[in-house]
Amino acid sequence: MVAGNRPPLVGFAGEDLGYPRKRQHDQVVLPNLTLELHEGERIALLGESGAGKSTLLAALRERLCREAAWCPQQHGLVGQLSVYHNIYMGRLPEHSALANLWNLVHPLKRPWRDVNELCELLGLGGLAKRPVSQLSGGQRQRVAIGRALYQQRTLFLGDEPLASVDPHQALRLLALIDERHATTVIALHQRELALTHFDRVWGLRGGQLVIDAPASELTLGDLDALYPDANDQVTGSRDASNAWPTQASDMTSLPCSRGRL
Repeated sequence: MVAGNRPPLVGFAGEDLGYPRKRQHDQVVLPNLTLELHEGERIALLGESGAGKSTLLAALRERLCREAAWCPQQHGLVGQLSVYHNIYMGRLPEHSALANLWNLVHPLKRPWRDVNELCELLGLGGLAKRPVSQLSGGQRQRVAIGRALYQQRTLFLGDEPLASVDPHQALRLLALIDERHATTVIALHQRELALTHFDRVWGLRGGQLVIDAPASELTLGDLDALYPDANDQVTGSRDASNAWPTQASDMTSLPCSRGRL
């Protein structure tokens, strides 16, 4: 989308982003960063592991506070608790301590209904009572997404929320996220998905923002430059039915809710 003259939701102007280190100066991960996030944008955040994606997302969370739903890379789930209780935790602060304690033993009627409806949409129907520790990696990923969706925020921040699901599930989950959030910033590695389902791409390499452009103006070759070892990882080791297309001409086979195909 075109941001026009609207003020940004978040802006960084030549700022150093990083994290504190014990007994030492702060570790700068993204020096002299300049970028803006505007309302209504769908941002794909790309870059190798260690490029600074998580650092940028942490800074966005800090600036946006309770405006943004959050889906972390490591899920942040409690394995001993059920799917229902893990998703319910997305709105713990909205209830009293007594209500939350009661909910551990006797699920509250309305949250139970709402979470079960959300589980159906996430492909987790019938699993609300199952402990998260008994789920597969892809199912746990969907529970983490469900917890973020349950927060009912207008913005969605995700640190590789699609990493543990297959391409078809990724498309469905992304459509669900888009449907419920006006603005999204999602870190991912699926370059084809970044071009077909997002408005804009932020690309990080070596602690620098090297791409900040509309997805419609970019090619797979532009995104490949973010991953210098990508050419050594030729497709063929993956099953063809589960692989993302590897050529720009194959991208027309991907459904696109953003109207870019």
